[in-house]
Amino acid sequence: MTAPDQFAGVRYLVDDVQAAVDFYTAHLGFTVRMSAAPAFADVVRGPLRLLLSGPASSGTRATPDPAEPGRNRVHLVLDDLDAEIDRLRAAGLTFRTDVVAGPGGRQILLTDPAGNLVELFEPANHPPAPATP
Repeated sequence: MTAPDQFAGVRYLVDDVQAAVDFYTAHLGFTVRMSAAPAFADVVRGPLRLLLSGPASSGTRATPDPAEPGRNRVHLVLDDLDAEIDRLRAAGLTFRTDVVAGPGGRQILLTDPAGNLVELFEPANHPPAPATP
């Protein structure tokens, strides 16, 4: 697997993307990397990348039943999602979801041996977000 950047990515499912962006940028020193609010926003602070997914985002659609615990997950950025899926299936792994696509890219979920979710994500090609004042 290769990652195009040096961020550690964590996806948080939120009820209101803009409220989450405002909180993280105003109070905790994050900057907006990309916003597709109300569905999704990407904020960073140092090497930490928070992927804020609202109810309409593809990240939420890919989540198992909301009544189940463990909706947050590790987010791994890939250059070629289809090749990784083929490689992992050939190794005997099974996926928790099908591939879903949204404004930020394509993703699929699998679980680790303990049942923790791992999201494999291939970003869409977006121009960089303009700097916020």
